[in-house]
Amino acid sequence: ENIVYPISFPNLNLTFNISPIAISIFGINIYWYGIIIVSSMLIGLFLAKKFDGTYGIKYDDIFDFVLIALFLGIICARTYYVIFKLDYYKMHPKEIFMIWNGGLAIYGGIIGGVIAAIFFCKERKISFLNLADYIIPYLSLGQAMGRWGNFINQEAYGSLTESFLKMQIFDKNIGKYINVHPAFLYESIIDIALFAILMYLRKKRKFKGQLLYTYLIVYGAGRAIVEGLRTDSLMIGNFRVSQILSVILMTFGLIAYILAKNVDEKSSK
Repeated sequence: ENIVYPISFPNLNLTFNISPIAISIFGINIYWYGIIIVSSMLIGLFLAKKFDGTYGIKYDDIFDFVLIALFLGIICARTYYVIFKLDYYKMHPKEIFMIWNGGLAIYGGIIGGVIAAIFFCKERKISFLNLADYIIPYLSLGQAMGRWGNFINQEAYGSLTESFLKMQIFDKNIGKYINVHPAFLYESIIDIALFAILMYLRKKRKFKGQLLYTYLIVYGAGRAIVEGLRTDSLMIGNFRVSQILSVILMTFGLIAYILAKNVDEKSSK
């Protein structure tokens, strides 16, 4: 189980041989997955501080919210994943808490973040849409970084392919190397591009929720496409859960964007 199999991109002449364990201290394993998640959070907080006061929100409030949202987000991300893998975890209940082995569903984390935001905004008397617009670019950046944790864990990859960007991994089930779509890379690129778009829109926001709705549209569309390539999707019958949710969020974001834009145009006349 501790064998590390190389990952390569044959057409790019790149090979990586990275253990999921970054370092062991006194018998305690520190995983790259966790390091990447924590690093993305710290980078997001650092960048967010530069925009202290944007949309009337203080950075201190952002810092407090992130701590709450991170805690609740991890719980919900794991719960979401376990629910859709319940048959497995009924047989292996001890593994429910082993999040260092992977198994954090981003949509579960987003649900946790939304729940945290609703209660936080009510308590601090902050506009939910303003808070969402402030932090949503950093969520996209965090997702882009987090996908590289999937790469190191050799998970979240796609179906067989011979495309230029094919990734070669060792399939333990059949005992040989296979070429697959680097789905993690596709989504990471989408998220980086989305981060750039949102940072650009930050300065030109015309109405509350513009950045949030843009995120829902772009991320929802991109995730729906990438999810269709993956082989480890959480399923409901023959349907991919994340793909369905992506289409729903994309549709909601598009409708909300159009309605908010129309209201803004009417009010400005």
